[in-house]
Formats: sequence, C-alpha cells, structure tokens
Amino acid sequence: MELMQANHQWSTRPDDQRFTSLTAMRDHFNTTRLNSRATVVSSRRLEVVPADDNRGLAIQGANGHAYAPTNWAFGQLAQLAEAPAGYLRSLPAPIAADCINYGLKFKRDIEDVGVLLQRPIQDDTDGASVPATPIIPAVTGPRYGRIWNADVLSALVKRFGDGVTGNFRVPGEFGKAVEITKANTTLFAGDRDMFVFLADEENRIEIPDRRDGRTGSLARGFFMWNSEVGSTTFGVGTFLYDYVCCNRIVWGAQQYREVKLRHTAAAPDRFLAEVQPALISYANSSTTSIVEGIAKAKAARLDDVDEWLAKRFGKRTVAGLQAVHNLEEGRPIETLWDVSTALTAKARSVPYQDERVAMERQAGDVLDLAI
Repeated sequence: MELMQANHQWSTRPDDQRFTSLTAMRDHFNTTRLNSRATVVSSRRLEVVPADDNRGLAIQGANGHAYAPTNWAFGQLAQLAEAPAGYLRSLPAPIAADCINYGLKFKRDIEDVGVLLQRPIQDDTDGASVPATPIIPAVTGPRYGRIWNADVLSALVKRFGDGVTGNFRVPGEFGKAVEITKANTTLFAGDRDMFVFLADEENRIEIPDRRDGRTGSLARGFFMWNSEVGSTTFGVGTFLYDYVCCNRIVWGAQQYREVKLRHTAAAPDRFLAEVQPALISYANSSTTSIVEGIAKAKAARLDDVDEWLAKRFGKRTVAGLQAVHNLEEGRPIETLWDVSTALTAKARSVPYQDERVAMERQAGDVLDLAI
C-alpha cells in the first residue's frame, strides 16, 4: 500500500514549518517551552475583550493581563462558550467578545479551564531576540495531559542524533540518499502540531521470494506526531516499505502498526514509560529477527485455507482475498505469508485511508501469528 501521511505534510506545510534536522527542531521547541506556562483558571475569570483597533480579540485573566488567542485557541474558546467559531469570526470584534463572554458566564456552569500561556520570541532587525506579544495557543480541559514537543524531540535526538546522518534519518528519494533541504524534508512543526518521518534505508531487509518468485528488500521507517494544544493525539506508526518518492509518498508499505495516546492526565507518564522504550526497541531490533519472522510465515501452511479465512475475516471476504492473491502471485493462498500478501494487495484498492490502514494492520497481525 501507499502511505500518504508524509506527503500530506510535505504538500501543505509552509516554509517556516519545515526543519532540516531534529536538533534544530528540538532547539526551537526548547525555546518555546521555556517561554510557556500552563495554568488552570475558572471560566468565570476569563474575560474576552476587543483589541484597541476593534480588529481582533484578547483574553484577560483576573490580573488584567491580555493575551491574544491563536486561531486554534479561539476555536477552542468558542466551543467552550457554545458558539460557532466560524460565525464569530465574521462578526465585529466587540460583538464577538460579548457573545463569548455571555456563553462563558451564563450558558455554562462554572468550570475549570486549562490555559496555555506563551510569550513567543522573535528576532528584531538587528538579529537579536526580543519578546513578542503574549499569546494563548490552547484552551483545554483542566486535566489535559500535555506531552511537550520538546520532550518528544529530545527523546528522538538522544536516540537518533540529528536525523540526517545516522541510520534512521530523513529518507532519500527512490532509495538513494540526497541532501536534506526544506524542499524535501520530512520534519515538520507549527503552532498546532508536529510530524516526524525517519527511516533506515541503509540496512534493508532482504526477503527471498518476495513477489513473483523474486528476491526483494524492504526498509524500516516510522512516523511520530504530537500536538501540545489538543489538535491531535500523540502517535507512532511503524512500517516496512520499498521506497519514498520525491513527493514523500511511501510506496510498497507493509506491516503498518500504530500506537496512539490521548492527552489524558496520564499521557506524559505513558510516553516516558511505554512509548520511548518501544521506539528504542524498534530502532535497535535486528533485521535478522524480521527476516526470521517472514520465513516462519512463509513456512506456516494452512490446512483448510477458505475455512481459516472465513473464521478470521468473514465468509464474504474469502473470494476477494483468493482472487487478489491469484492475480498477484498466480496461485491460491497456501500460507500465512500468502494471507498477509493478499491483505496488503487488497488494501491498495480501498479508497479510504482509514480502511486501508486497518487492513494493512490486519496483514501485520497475520504475520504475528507465525511468530
């Protein structure tokens, strides 16, 4: 199957959200974190006021300090006020402020709100760092479990270095190493979320009789994504693949596995206790163990293939899986490896990304049965 996640990032991120090394990305978010503070306040203590020119809004706390909400935080605040953000954005600032204040103070019960305060740093004309207007990047629930991008990236740098010179690094193009620039990077981050794609294309896994009786090889790769402000979960996706093209599409992907962590109160601890060790294990795993697993799947013959497929995937799927395997390999399904091959091939014809990923995950689960 083809994985489009990196392509989507590559095709939509502006230049200032592209990084050419993990270390540059980490340093950026270390600075951001140093200038951020999370606090919990009562919804009754938040006051939305129009800016001096009536062309924007600011949020004031009990101390009277004003912070400008980002576009994302404004949407979160509007949701708390039970008002449509799109409509509020079309109103004059004083009217929009009145609507939000009414929602916060009268439509909802008193509740605690998690607010992320941030004083971004920008460079002046002389190149010196100077404080910028303070902002609010996120308005969340009081128990929002923030996994800081700085922590995620520090963990990646500790294990993989700068992400451009080690074994796991920004992938090349069609399997060949290239100089990493903002035009071809797979390291992205903005004010809402971050995304990293690294791969080991040097230590490829040789697979005998991979397709049509020919030997082939696969590389290991992983995606990692996170949001400090609640726009997405934290997640890791691992997979094997053929190559990555210039548009950062992952071609010939197999065994896609995904782990997600919702930003609950325990999320930061789970990241430290579960995700980091799992990622290190994946990075350190011998390619020999993967080859052995595939060999076992090739040797695991099924006595009654159609009955096995029907019990695991339903009777209606049997004919389709057999047909696609016959088309790909020129023979019926005989082993667990064949089942995995059929599922992977069938996933290519599924038009919806979520369904394709789910089917590819089933293919990985079948290989696990052999191990």
